[in-house]
Amino acid sequence: MKNIASKINRFLKSEDGPTAVEYAVMLALIVVVCLGAITSIGNSANTTFTSVADQL
Repeated sequence: MKNIASKINRFLKSEDGPTAVEYAVMLALIVVVCLGAITSIGNSANTTFTSVADQL
């Protein structure tokens, strides 16, 4: 039982938790930027294809 309490104590004192949170925040920001870029490119491509279809 003392071994389990020691492991829990080490887990709570470790510095890995904040690092994982920082990585999650960075990943979320990257996903938001990628979605914005994909949306912008998609709208531009849609406009281009619509223009070409109208000319045909």
